[in-house]
Amino acid sequence: MTEKTFYITTPIYYPSGKLHIGSSYTTIACDVLARYKRLMGFDVFYLTGLDEHGQKIQEKAQELGIEPQKYVDDMAEGVKKLWNTLDISYDKFIRTTDDFHEKAVAKIFDRLLAQDDIYLGEYSGWYSVSDEEFFTENQLQEVFKDPEGNVIGGIAPSGHQVEWVKEESYFFRMGKYQDRLVEFYNENPGFITPSYRLNEMMKQFIEPGLEDLAVSRTTFDWGVKVPSNPKHVVYVWIDALTNYITALGYDGEDDSLFKKFWPADVHMIGKEIVRFHAIYWPIMLMALDLPLPKKLVAHGWLVMKDGKMSKSKGNVVYPEMLVERYGLDALRYYLMRAIPFGGDGMFTPEEYVARINFDLANDLGNLLNRTIAMVNKYCGGEVPEFKGRITEFDSDLAIVAAKSISDFHGFMNKNEFNSALDAVWVLISRANKYIDESEPWILAKDGAKKEQLDGVMAHLVESLRVVSCLIQPVMIDASEKILEQLGLVEYTNDLASLRFGQLPKEIKVIEKGVPIFPRLDVDVEVEYIQEQMKPKGAAEEEKVWVPEEVELTNIKDAEIKFDEFDAVEMKVAEVLECSKVEGADKLLQFKLNAGDVGGPRQILSGIAEYYPKAKNLVGKKLIIVGNLKPRKIRAHVSQGMILSAETADGKLRVLEAPADTCPGDIIG
Repeated sequence: MTEKTFYITTPIYYPSGKLHIGSSYTTIACDVLARYKRLMGFDVFYLTGLDEHGQKIQEKAQELGIEPQKYVDDMAEGVKKLWNTLDISYDKFIRTTDDFHEKAVAKIFDRLLAQDDIYLGEYSGWYSVSDEEFFTENQLQEVFKDPEGNVIGGIAPSGHQVEWVKEESYFFRMGKYQDRLVEFYNENPGFITPSYRLNEMMKQFIEPGLEDLAVSRTTFDWGVKVPSNPKHVVYVWIDALTNYITALGYDGEDDSLFKKFWPADVHMIGKEIVRFHAIYWPIMLMALDLPLPKKLVAHGWLVMKDGKMSKSKGNVVYPEMLVERYGLDALRYYLMRAIPFGGDGMFTPEEYVARINFDLANDLGNLLNRTIAMVNKYCGGEVPEFKGRITEFDSDLAIVAAKSISDFHGFMNKNEFNSALDAVWVLISRANKYIDESEPWILAKDGAKKEQLDGVMAHLVESLRVVSCLIQPVMIDASEKILEQLGLVEYTNDLASLRFGQLPKEIKVIEKGVPIFPRLDVDVEVEYIQEQMKPKGAAEEEKVWVPEEVELTNIKDAEIKFDEFDAVEMKVAEVLECSKVEGADKLLQFKLNAGDVGGPRQILSGIAEYYPKAKNLVGKKLIIVGNLKPRKIRAHVSQGMILSAETADGKLRVLEAPADTCPGDIIG
């Protein structure tokens, strides 16, 4: 049988400053996928590392009065320490200053030069040192001109200033491979995820025609020298991108790893570097006559309320602080659950604390605590044998568990980590509901119902066993703690063959459960995180907030009066049923408990394309406009409106009410 291999990479990070949770997001996402694949029986190679050459590094070292090598050595030590704190299970940490990498880069450059893919010319244009990228005047976000109208500078899309550079440079003939690249795109439509990133590449770069790419510099010397012309330094594109193959031993003394793992299964990258990986990197591989990677996964940014993280804004969040205060699992869970993969996500202290309290402490933690307490109280701590369906509620719990397992695998294989965790939490929510339905405290009062009581306890423990197996790639410690409290630490947690109903016999829970996620004081913890986000050092004068001076941003021009808004009744409604309307591709039909005296109400909403699995909405508490005049849509009455928000990636998401609200509760 052929050995299943899986090769995953992060981008190699540029060590010009301390890494924040944005970089941690990419690295944890790769770690989650690497762990998942290992649990599924794959031989995994997980690569991460640092891009340590370039002008910015040289200037940074000069500012500090140290040699560039000393600077990157210190930075590498710090990053490795961070990855250790985050329990990143990488197999290799590559640095572009590694001797084997530099030798391979020089040989690759010489080969491309010899086969006329690279030629010597002269470059002149706008260059951003911070981005290590050249820009045309049209690509600049802002242009500076002198009184005569001559362009004298500008701002790159990143916000960094550019400077005019004119120097001798080697160029890569990109246009030579353009048709072949487009053919590859057409044959591999799933090469880039999300798919709209491919459309961006086509419209912005391919269709206008690829320009030759400058691949060397002479204005600094911190990098790999061009062997035949050592005044030139190999520029970042060839130096950095080739790490994905040099780390495996390509063009080295031992290329066994390269033969085993290349091509990469997943290059995980941020959306800002899609062009380099979707255009430059495939073309370089074509020129080297090597197979192309199977998939690029481009995620969005983790932003704050006031935009991207920036020290000058005082809105940077460092992962070490969050791990020290709240534990590693809380951070890994938050980053993988709260951020839609492919789109931008927003970090707020309030949301971070709420996720810990509601998802981890209330939903998961409370399910474990209640189960441990009841098994001790009703069964003397001995978990009854799992005998399948006994109570009227058992079948549905088993069906939900099976679907959660299936959905989890499906989403993980599509790199949709937030949806995979959503699937796990569907089972957690169903298990909590199962307790309320089966009422074990009532069953315990009737000796004739001992078999039903035992069945309930076995089903709850089995649900938690399944949950602990599914969360293993994300929540490493919590998974182990759950199994420990259930008395299952000695049993194999095989994710590949996981099924509901495999509970081992003769197990005993611990005598007293220990909360794995204690509830947090919201006000205290939000204030703590906000304080940690402030710049350290000299005290800064806080800007006085004058509400009247704030320029309000609204989509709709018309202002409404308070009494007009007050006439709108918004309330909580729990989804009882949800399905597509026959003959209407965009409509979902909701049956809702909104606390109405006469029973459930019905609302139709045109959001079907955003919720292809409508049944996943069942059990969610949504916010609706309750007093909207009923109207007929496709012969169905719609009694209100479900509120939704448009996300950064153009998708609609229904607004969910807090977990501790009840159907009919008024919002406002």
